[in-house]
Amino acid sequence: MLLVPLAFELAVQNPAGARIAREAGAARIELAQALALGGLTPSRGTLRSVLAAVGDDGPEVHVLIRPRAGGFQYSADAIDVIVHDVRDVLATGAHGVVVGCQDETGALDREALARIVDAAGGASVTLHRVIDVTPDPIAALRTARELGMRRVLSSGGASQAIDGIDTLRALVAEAAGGIEVMAGSGIDVDTVAAIAATGVDAVHFSAKRTVHADGGVRMGSASDGVGGHEVTDRETALAIVAALRAAETSAA
Repeated sequence: MLLVPLAFELAVQNPAGARIAREAGAARIELAQALALGGLTPSRGTLRSVLAAVGDDGPEVHVLIRPRAGGFQYSADAIDVIVHDVRDVLATGAHGVVVGCQDETGALDREALARIVDAAGGASVTLHRVIDVTPDPIAALRTARELGMRRVLSSGGASQAIDGIDTLRALVAEAAGGIEVMAGSGIDVDTVAAIAATGVDAVHFSAKRTVHADGGVRMGSASDGVGGHEVTDRETALAIVAALRAAETSAA
């Protein structure tokens, strides 16, 4: 039963998306660039602009730190970049970071993550959906909890969170309040209530649409076409939040 309003996080790429997140009542923003590639580390200029857009009383800004696309096994040089970026974005004013890396077995790279958590200096650290491509998501959650990470973002090991509900429930049970579980991937108006009912601590969605260079607008990923770019869709974001709140009211 949903007893209190569930926190939600909106993934955005720019100040316009951040303003929509603020209007919608998001607890947090995950700031990234290139969401069509799964998200990459944004520029410091973007971070400064987003912090200005949300203001002192808006949602927290948590920055994705991912130096490249194409998997989460990183060289020593890439880990160094991640550590430097973590320190830099927090010094710029970010409230937290979103990270993840694997070792050669596919499990979480405990040593690298310990360095990253240490670099965060007590700021909130979220483990991103690398958890969903580890051999054992429950074991990965345990590792994240032991390292002092604040939360994990998971789709329950599925491409879409709605298809990973059983694993999400298992993650919530394993977390037992010791680390937050946030569900994300493909969450929309039709699925947000069912996902919230798993007992997760928060939901995460992007509510994005693609704007094409010819002026046309098409829903979907920018990778589906040429010359398009993704933006946060205000109406979609507000509709998902309305569906979530309606489900909470119905369950009360």
